[in-house]
Amino acid sequence: MNYQILARKWRPQSFQDIIGQAHIVTAISNELSLNRIHHSWLLSGTRGVGKTTIARLLAKSLNCQKGITANPCRKCIICQEIEKGLCLDFLEIDAASRTKVEDIREILDNIYYSPVKSRFKIYLIDEVHMLSRHSFNALLKTLEEPPKHIKFILATTDIEKIPKTIISRCLYFKFKILSEENIFNLLTYILRKECIKFDNNSLRKISNHAKGSIRDALNLLEHGINLGNGIVNIKNITNMLGIPAEKHSFLLTDAVLKKDVKKTMFLLNEISNIGVEWEEVLIEMLHLLYQINMSQSLPLEWEQSVTEIYKNEIKKIGKNINKNKIQLCYQILINGRKELKFSPSQKIGVEMTLLRAIDSI
Repeated sequence: MNYQILARKWRPQSFQDIIGQAHIVTAISNELSLNRIHHSWLLSGTRGVGKTTIARLLAKSLNCQKGITANPCRKCIICQEIEKGLCLDFLEIDAASRTKVEDIREILDNIYYSPVKSRFKIYLIDEVHMLSRHSFNALLKTLEEPPKHIKFILATTDIEKIPKTIISRCLYFKFKILSEENIFNLLTYILRKECIKFDNNSLRKISNHAKGSIRDALNLLEHGINLGNGIVNIKNITNMLGIPAEKHSFLLTDAVLKKDVKKTMFLLNEISNIGVEWEEVLIEMLHLLYQINMSQSLPLEWEQSVTEIYKNEIKKIGKNINKNKIQLCYQILINGRKELKFSPSQKIGVEMTLLRAIDSI
């Protein structure tokens, strides 16, 4: 049997499985339950947050043989065909490869034909912002008053490129970026179901680097599992992501805050020999500075939420250095990160940033 990647295997198959988009799930579910069904929906948000998934769930809900429902049966032939991508009445169109007005006109010429065996013929136009101006104009009138058996679902990662005339003819849903906690909980759940060993620190790193995208998180997780030969551990994940080991990040942050130039340069050379993404050095230090500042400002709340290995050391640093110095160091590293692209090399950029921080705090 062919292996099914995690992003496909764990794609939500019901609205109840969707995480982080409660406002959209509630609105669509109520719309279906009340039978107040619109003819076109516009879904916008970054990659991997559930736009295509919700579009397919909506298609199943509208065409389920048991009737229009927020809880499609998943057992009838229509539901199963949509899940497998075989339904003739649910057409997924990639606008990035069909930008010409001739392509849209070809689609519009076919909308007057009745569905083959479903209740509605549904068009999902993905990355709709890639359509040309003439294509949008051709779509405009049909989108306002399509035939009763036609539904449109438009999806985009760049809402700014969608004409306001198109937006005004759709029910518009803006997808949220998923929180690190939501992604972490999902990854934990999946790995337990898959019976794969892992450590929480690894999943925290993946959740952070996914930048709010579940699909990116699952792809990183897949890579981490393969790299660890079926086990997810922090050493492999840090190597995979090109980030310094937590030990190096802590020692480097400690050296900068103690204004120890020699130790700082020694650690940077050691990190260079390991091979990392230099921007990640600053990012990891920024995370630690945040933890130190939180231990100073909100110690009780911080104690309950933190899972860092160097918890006691962080508390110790927080007691021995002024809050304002932590904030100043944080600001210098933020600015240094912005300036990396202008440096002769990223290594030099990081070195100069840390020396500037040492001289300033």
